[in-house]
Amino acid sequence: QVQLVESGGGLVQPGGSLKLSCVASASTPDYYAIGWFRQAPGKEREGVSCITDTDLSKYYADSVKGRFTISRDKAKNTVYLQMNSLKPEDTAVYYCAADLSSSWTLCSGGVADYWGQGTQVTVSS
Repeated sequence: QVQLVESGGGLVQPGGSLKLSCVASASTPDYYAIGWFRQAPGKEREGVSCITDTDLSKYYADSVKGRFTISRDKAKNTVYLQMNSLKPEDTAVYYCAADLSSSWTLCSGGVADYWGQGTQVTVSS
């Protein structure tokens, strides 16, 4: 059983940056994908960015391409999401998830073996 714990959320002004972290309680097998989802009030959950352990292939939602960067520190069992040029529409609860699949399958399908509790990101002036 893997537990995922997110941190790094908060309140930031438009144009600002935040870096989210997701720490896994145990090492995930190399064939896992790990990524970030978000859900804003009244909206469906959206796959934001995911990374595959085997080949480090990455998926980004169109809405965040060029602004967000996902990275992985396998030794620390940690996945990061660097978020730059934040916009008010990025406001949401951000969740970390891990699944036995690829980055594309995880982020586009939204089905995962493990989920974190979420961290709130608010972009407002």
